[in-house]
Amino acid sequence: MNDDMNPVPQDEGTKQLVNLRKLTLINYALYILSMFGGITALVAIIINYIKRDEVRGTYLESHFDWQIRTFWWGLVGVVLSFLLMAILVGFVTIVIVGVWIVYRLVKGLLALNDGKAIV
Repeated sequence: MNDDMNPVPQDEGTKQLVNLRKLTLINYALYILSMFGGITALVAIIINYIKRDEVRGTYLESHFDWQIRTFWWGLVGVVLSFLLMAILVGFVTIVIVGVWIVYRLVKGLLALNDGKAIV
């Protein structure tokens, strides 16, 4: 029988880390979906704050911090862009903010895929 077909037993800590990694991936997906709707970012930020203590001390902590900073700075950028739309500059800044958010989400996803902390 092929040993690759048999799952390797995992202890509780490893299972929890695997589950938290999946949750981090789900959060990235929620943030990406929010580019089209917005409400999923609220769900993701709530999850970030609720589960933050569970990822403390792991490489996933950096991803949670990255997601939280992306949310808050992105929100500030979007709000300022909407205010600046009155003088037409906001139409340019909203695109810049959108590109910045996509960059951060892709960079985070790539680091998560590699099993690395995000810096």
